[in-house]
Amino acid sequence: MIRRATPDDVPAILGLIHDLATYEKAAHEVRATEEQLRAALFGDAPAVFAHVATEDTEDGEDEGGHRTGEVVGFAMWFLNFSTWRGAHGVYLEDLYVRPDRRGGGHGRALLAELARICAERGYQRLEWSVLDWNEPAIGFYRSLGAAPQDEWTTFRLTDEPLRLLAERATA
Repeated sequence: MIRRATPDDVPAILGLIHDLATYEKAAHEVRATEEQLRAALFGDAPAVFAHVATEDTEDGEDEGGHRTGEVVGFAMWFLNFSTWRGAHGVYLEDLYVRPDRRGGGHGRALLAELARICAERGYQRLEWSVLDWNEPAIGFYRSLGAAPQDEWTTFRLTDEPLRLLAERATA
């Protein structure tokens, strides 16, 4: 089952973020906390969103009688904008399914839900990045019809370089 994340899912999502970082050989880079995720996803004006893939458990209902289940994967995303198309799109920041649950359609279902959101809201793109060594993911994405954007190079400023550039800004 795919559903929007709830505040109760934050601990599971953070755990999956740690698992993803370990898989990507970058566990030391994770700084996110439950409090940060809760504020980003469920604050007054969230700019990032998450969906989770769940599998039914014995006690699969919350206090309101809604079906829940064990969180086995997640997709975290936000809106971007194409100046050329004049429309929003979705940028998928992270997609992760626990290794012992892969092959069950969870990743495909998460991406299908984001595609549905794009179609429903008139968004023109669904984009994401994948590490060039992650052949299983690349093969999976190609099987969906996704095309790599090899002509683009991603740049990033963080930590000290970001701080130094910010100091150059004029008020």
